[in-house]
Amino acid sequence: MGWPDDAESLLAAPRGRRLCWALVDETGGGQAKAWHGPSWRQILWFGSPPGDPAVLAAELAAAVGRADWEGVTVGMTDVDLVAPLAQSVTWAMYWQPPDEIDQALAHPEVAGVLRPVARAVTRAPGARWWSSGVELSTQQYVEPVDGTTEGPALSDAAERLAAWRAFTAEDEHSAAERPADPAANYSGHWWSSPKWPAPVSTTRALPGLGALKLTAIEDWPGWAEVRCWPLTPRRAARIYEITGPGDWVDLVARYPLEVTKSRRHDWWRVTGWAGTWLMPDYTAAASDYDAIHLSVGGYLTTAGRALPVAGAGCLLAGWDPDETYWLADVLASAGPPVRWINDDSAQLCWRPA
Repeated sequence: MGWPDDAESLLAAPRGRRLCWALVDETGGGQAKAWHGPSWRQILWFGSPPGDPAVLAAELAAAVGRADWEGVTVGMTDVDLVAPLAQSVTWAMYWQPPDEIDQALAHPEVAGVLRPVARAVTRAPGARWWSSGVELSTQQYVEPVDGTTEGPALSDAAERLAAWRAFTAEDEHSAAERPADPAANYSGHWWSSPKWPAPVSTTRALPGLGALKLTAIEDWPGWAEVRCWPLTPRRAARIYEITGPGDWVDLVARYPLEVTKSRRHDWWRVTGWAGTWLMPDYTAAASDYDAIHLSVGGYLTTAGRALPVAGAGCLLAGWDPDETYWLADVLASAGPPVRWINDDSAQLCWRPA
């Protein structure tokens, strides 16, 4: 069983655990923020390393036990659930060790306390779409308004992928000069998406939100104003769906590209795995697929985990939930762009201009 039927798949992954923790932290079983016990206060207020897991679990259990989580989540809309999702995504960092909260939640006895929350989330009506495939009718390309606005590149996907492949190969070659010791103080490119030079990527629009990417985005770029461009496929597209760890591992196994030298130090700090690292060769995948889509459930159960593949490891990093990378020239404009302004007073901190 997988998402959305199995709460255990959510608790097995750092981003899934952090989502559940964010829900507890926001509600506190009816007492927002008041649930923090002494051990959790040391983490949250002073950044102390996690203490005794049994104590942390007991304090968290007191908060979890105050609420009927099925009742809490059943009334949450699609947009309501974006807030805890976005909080989990914000703390996904692949260039440093997990933060103190993620470290605490990695203890099985602490994570196990969140089981009622995870079960409720996987059954919540507002999260049903988290397991769905790409929503072709509402795809949005997000572009910052910074004086270099060009709009989405709806052609030359093959050339962009070729540039990405050449850049990645050169990055791996030049990283050969770095120490083999994964604990050495080196950092570099940490993503396993075709982030740069990038083909077009999109996420769906939600009611009152121009695109999910506006708020659920790793390594937040600090946008003040953006344009959301509606796009749609102009023909039937071959789409590879990543709905969980198995889909990601299969993608890497089918189109392997070694990136050990360039990713070794960053990914070891995140996962503790010191062996060979692989990621997908997206230029090879483009021969079979026009796009690759990562569902929200796929993100929450896969991102940040060192997963075994062909005697090596792979890591989903630098992908955003519900993101689709388009590997072929299949997109067309579906209307004029809409400007969105970052505004702390607005729902999810964004409002249309």
